[in-house]
Amino acid sequence: MIVRIQSIHFDASEQLQAFIQKKAAKLEKFYDDIEKVEVSLKVVKPETAENKEAGVKVLVPNGEFYANKVCDTFEEAVDLCLEALEKQLVKYKEKQRSK
Repeated sequence: MIVRIQSIHFDASEQLQAFIQKKAAKLEKFYDDIEKVEVSLKVVKPETAENKEAGVKVLVPNGEFYANKVCDTFEEAVDLCLEALEKQLVKYKEKQRSK
């Protein structure tokens, strides 16, 4: 599984990148055939408190899943995105089994 991190309008720290890599790796527990995880991080409207936007796209054979969240920190936004993706992957896996 490849994890690609793209930061827009800022440089992501090594610590933030390591956090994302670790969290994204846990998605494989929910679905084995993940090909790629693309994470985009963006600072929006710098004058507001909740200005950290994370978008996470998970590519699987014959499909893709996406979640987007805006929070106070990138860590929180990434966590929420990955939680949403876990649910999507579990549903997809169950749907595949029932075929």
